[in-house]
Amino acid sequence: MTQTPVLFEDTVTVSIVDDHDAIRFGFEAICQKFNFELLAHAPTVAECLSALDERVPQVAVLDLSLADGSNVYDNVKAFVDRDIQVLVFSIGDKAKRNQDALLAGAAALVTKSAGLEKLAQTIYYVAHGVLINNLQTTAAIDSDIDFKDAKISPREREVLSLYASGYTQKQIAYQLGIAQSTVKEHIDRVRMKYADVGRIVTDKTDFLKRAIEDGLVDDSE
Repeated sequence: MTQTPVLFEDTVTVSIVDDHDAIRFGFEAICQKFNFELLAHAPTVAECLSALDERVPQVAVLDLSLADGSNVYDNVKAFVDRDIQVLVFSIGDKAKRNQDALLAGAAALVTKSAGLEKLAQTIYYVAHGVLINNLQTTAAIDSDIDFKDAKISPREREVLSLYASGYTQKQIAYQLGIAQSTVKEHIDRVRMKYADVGRIVTDKTDFLKRAIEDGLVDDSE
């Protein structure tokens, strides 16, 4: 998905749950721009459902991790059980939570680093039943092991993040102030550690996928 849909004439009804006031109120501007009708916004799912009363939005935009400590599976299910499509909109830093959201019935995942057009387009597609298959969603489906299980060190995380983002080994060495041979050793160790927990890495595309799964790189394509 690279372009905003041409036809937004048919108004999409939405709600948003996010514990940051700036996100919620900023979402109002998005709704005005893209002809969405915002039925309710709140910092918790319970408050949002209460504000909706009997109204049923086509899409609920839901933050993955809320300040009230609620469970993402239960949060998604609360909307899905009311026949409301759920779009998870978060920083995407926890693969397990992404998985739980999808298992509960979330239709799509979009990172907060994505542009407004991508968010609006995904809302539009979810409202109209279009299957979403972006990197963030695919990574969450494919990954069934938490980042910590690969036992990757902080330095290896730095190298993986840069390497998966497109940096060459020489550029990484310069960026981190280490020898290029050391960068290669880190990359080889990360590859072996992923293999040890069943998460095979064969090329740079796989490194990108693992980095997305583990929240080191945002899906902003």
